[in-house]
Amino acid sequence: MMADDMGWGDPAYNGNPVSKTPNLDKMAAEGIVFNRFYASSPVCSPTRGSCITGRHPYRYGIFFANVGHMRKEEITLAEALKTKGYVTGHFGKWHLGTLTKIEKDANRGGPEDTADYSPPWENGFDVCFSTESKVPTWNPMITPPKTAGGVRNRIPGEPYGTAYWTGPGHKATENLEGDDSRIIMDRVIPFIKKAIKSHKPFLAVVWFHTPHLPVLTGDKYKNMYKGQSVDIQNFYGAITAMDEQIGRLRNYLKEHGLYNNTVMFFTSDNGPEGKAREGRTQGSTKGLKGRKRSLYEGGIRVPGLMTWPALIKSRKTTDIPFSTLDYYPTVLDILGFTMPDQPEPIDGISMLPFIKGNIKERQVPIGFESKKQVAFMNNRYKIYSPDQGQHFELYDIINDPQETTDISTEHPDIVKELSAELSRWRESCKRSLEYSDYKQDF
Repeated sequence: MMADDMGWGDPAYNGNPVSKTPNLDKMAAEGIVFNRFYASSPVCSPTRGSCITGRHPYRYGIFFANVGHMRKEEITLAEALKTKGYVTGHFGKWHLGTLTKIEKDANRGGPEDTADYSPPWENGFDVCFSTESKVPTWNPMITPPKTAGGVRNRIPGEPYGTAYWTGPGHKATENLEGDDSRIIMDRVIPFIKKAIKSHKPFLAVVWFHTPHLPVLTGDKYKNMYKGQSVDIQNFYGAITAMDEQIGRLRNYLKEHGLYNNTVMFFTSDNGPEGKAREGRTQGSTKGLKGRKRSLYEGGIRVPGLMTWPALIKSRKTTDIPFSTLDYYPTVLDILGFTMPDQPEPIDGISMLPFIKGNIKERQVPIGFESKKQVAFMNNRYKIYSPDQGQHFELYDIINDPQETTDISTEHPDIVKELSAELSRWRESCKRSLEYSDYKQDF
């Protein structure tokens, strides 16, 4: 499960004094809390690609939001699990390609951009209830008031222009009013119910739109934040509404005896929107530097939770850095298989050795690139460059997570070592972009 533009400091379990997230808090009390969990990008589309491939999106051309598409040559988590008999479903925001070639839809969909057509049903997902990009968090098919943010030149009250697609040429037309997270979960639950009835294991990728702009919610959730500003009522009310649906899913799994052996992850695709906490961009980094679109910590350090009661018996926290890149190798490791035609290299690592108590630090550094920014991080140190590596800053992330003190002049040897590793990683990504990683002819 993934939120959209939810900051490191937004869930209550992370110390937010305003936010009400009782179900995320329960996940945090029962499972693993990743204190250093990273989106692979400071914007949405690239991070989503990393989640389902284990590979950095610069390897296959998804450089930024609304750029590129999921290549058919990549193996997604859905495609991998289908080889083991899993039924697969995608629910919510896709953002890895357009969903129609026929009509104008969302940011890029339609006859003018057929090259980026790459819907979830062509990437291994059996069941879909998917949008190309963002929708309002309440009444998602209708343009909200401009105070919700992100409305731009749309006219309030008229169709928003982004559909929920269920397959080629098929759009959802019913049960599209009210809270968007509930609308999504209304499709997730029947998918799981059908999998249970068919005695099939399942993969459900649930990518909420909350709390991406336009963000607003209903009176029930706003009233939970009485005394706060209207903007806070809507922003955190939408998050609480999403949290409620996460609880609904957890309860359904428990009622049907599936909870103990279901692996659940929760994260966000990047840090919070906006230059500051103002208007509807109320997301919190909890003091971390930067926000969405930045490779400083506030743009990429995001909430990270994992539950799996069969193996994770009680709450556990870790300061080891993990990433959205790690989902794919972790799931395949849990199931004990590899894909024979797997594009390589995979940038992520399996979390399973950590879960079993066999590692105490990350063995593979994490690389980042977004427009002119690059960064590279090991267990302690992080280099950051705003100009594609012409100049570097160095931070001790363990002792200075807020990145207040650049220590590059004190430790030129560390900068030299990490920048050399970063250079090799970037060259590897460039080779991947030229289709060098694929073992099959497509």
